[in-house]
Amino acid sequence: MKAAIVTFPGSNCDYDCFQAVSEGMGAEARYVWHRERELPACDLVILPGGFSYGDYLRTGAIARFSPIMQRVIEFAERGKPVIGICNGFQILLESGLLPGAMLVNRGLQFVCDTIYLKTERTDLPFTAKLNKSKPIRIPIAHKEGNYYADAATLDQIEGNGQVVFRYCNAKGETDEVSNPNGSLHSIAGITNHQGNVLGMMPHPERAMDRLLGSADGRLIFESIAHFLK
Repeated sequence: MKAAIVTFPGSNCDYDCFQAVSEGMGAEARYVWHRERELPACDLVILPGGFSYGDYLRTGAIARFSPIMQRVIEFAERGKPVIGICNGFQILLESGLLPGAMLVNRGLQFVCDTIYLKTERTDLPFTAKLNKSKPIRIPIAHKEGNYYADAATLDQIEGNGQVVFRYCNAKGETDEVSNPNGSLHSIAGITNHQGNVLGMMPHPERAMDRLLGSADGRLIFESIAHFLK
């Protein structure tokens, strides 16, 4: 198994993703600079978190035009797995691989915390090792993680089962208190209609060992490894 980790100017979670792939998946990881025009032979593409291009203009809006993104789009269109984490999620939205957009957090401030996630689907390449009845505990760190979509788009993604993760409390209940950024429907992660592209704001690569406060993120990378075997 091989994973390509796309690195943009301002990415800061690329090394965490490299370690998660190596340790959580037992796979080979390779960095791909955003100016490259071809992806190496790989089974998975990861768009890591950070502040691509300093988040100027709009999060992910400039990174979407990096040369490598056309290859990422083509990779996804072939049904190959792509995961965008935090800033990577924002880039997936800007590139049109996922529906909706990100707004500034409800409190207008950067939020760095550890939250709970409710898993809505366990039939995806990213979630097979998760349990719908057991929330996972994952860190977040973002200022523009307030997921927004118009009513028609929300109805569509809900109807198609494209919502993968929702913010919740320790009991798995969704409410305003457990929603850290104001995301509509408490949405923390969504997939495309085909189910091979996942965008999520929380950072599973930062929850790979209990020494870090949680090892729940490992389940996501183990799910991908299981799918690719």
